[in-house]
Amino acid sequence: MDGSVFTDLSRINVRGGDGGAGCMSFRREAHVPKGGPDGGDGGHGGDVVLVADPQLSSLVDYRFKHHFRAERGQHGQGARKYGRSGEDLVLRVPLGTVVRELDRETMEPLYEIADLTHPGERVVVGPGGVGGRGNIHFVTSVRRAPAFAEKGEPAQEHWIELEMKILADAALVGMPSVGKSSLIARMSAARPKIADYPFTTLVPNLGVVRARDGRSFVAADVPGLIEGAHEGKGLGEAFLRHIDRTALIIHVVDATGGFEGRDPVSDYRIINEELTLHAAELATRPQVVVANKCDMPGTEDAVARLEEAAKADGRPFFRVSAVTGEGIEQLEGACADIVARLRAEAVPDGPKRDYDRVWEARRRRRDRAFSITPEEPGAWRVSGGAVERMVIQCDWDNDEAVAFLQHRFDRIGLDQALEKAGCQPGDEVRILGYAFEYQAAADDQYRELDDLDDVVLAEYDDPKES
Repeated sequence: MDGSVFTDLSRINVRGGDGGAGCMSFRREAHVPKGGPDGGDGGHGGDVVLVADPQLSSLVDYRFKHHFRAERGQHGQGARKYGRSGEDLVLRVPLGTVVRELDRETMEPLYEIADLTHPGERVVVGPGGVGGRGNIHFVTSVRRAPAFAEKGEPAQEHWIELEMKILADAALVGMPSVGKSSLIARMSAARPKIADYPFTTLVPNLGVVRARDGRSFVAADVPGLIEGAHEGKGLGEAFLRHIDRTALIIHVVDATGGFEGRDPVSDYRIINEELTLHAAELATRPQVVVANKCDMPGTEDAVARLEEAAKADGRPFFRVSAVTGEGIEQLEGACADIVARLRAEAVPDGPKRDYDRVWEARRRRRDRAFSITPEEPGAWRVSGGAVERMVIQCDWDNDEAVAFLQHRFDRIGLDQALEKAGCQPGDEVRILGYAFEYQAAADDQYRELDDLDDVVLAEYDDPKES
């Protein structure tokens, strides 16, 4: 794998398409003096969707292009003509990609959006704007000719982080130049760059290891680690992320101590400490210890001490030589046994989990939530995806539309939440760039819209499937 095109961390800016506006229209036809409302809905904006693709091995597609936009929805028209929805923009990423929301000011991760580990797994990262509804939706027993429609929702632009973590059964870790690349070349068909200087390997190399009995597993040759790797020394943080997902750690130690004459036992302790400092769960991850270059003279004492340290930690120990092939077959068989056992233990009980629905349910839950914070005495700020969308879609030049918006606030529990937060009648409630005067009781005139608004709330649960 060419290091010049390997990318495992990218930040991209995504935005779904804007929703089309609903139409306010009345049927105009000869001999039909009171045709009634017939304004069609605006189309939904397209989504920006990430899809896990097992054919990709890096995030190189997002190395130079960072802005992605989906197609907008078309506006509704009279005669019940609905606007066409925008096309989704599908972005393909490698298996093992973690997706995180970034703070637009600091560009620091806020929360994890999804972890794409299954082929074809999808997650919406740039939801398209919801199309506005035409005036045909707002007819009630007391409002026979609604003269308003909803505006389309503009999509939100935001930054996300893509981090690819190698998906492998086992990872070869150790100090630089201990022979990890030589080992994976001996054990598999991988052909990594091999040289006698530190940090020859700068990107992970994957290889399929086949034991003598035919069982196989995927091994990753992780670039060399040094003391302080968990703090980023020697690109340690960039390398350590590829160990997070591996079920088995193959810890390779140079029995000769390398050119610097290091103590193999000390190397063993340093690498394990770095793994633990990077992620505490790595301390209990299954690990086999491999003393490489055992064909070299004068290594017997160091190998014996390393074996004693490994067995004291309850870890299997192997003496090998990547050059002569000594001990390789036994190492492959033992690793195949451990990987097979770990795979069996990892099979979940019960029905298969639908991860696409999990990520989408989390997104909708975040969208429905709203927060209330005091900004100054007598003024409150309300923030949240769904409530802000209601404000954006309201036609502020139409009194009927504004009154309907106030009723919707009551239906989603905003009035009760404001009262619980300490908001008093007459206080100012701010949402986006708009301000409202808080009233404790809802206007009874709009109670007859309950059945209609139940449909509205359902649309906010799943606006694109309504």
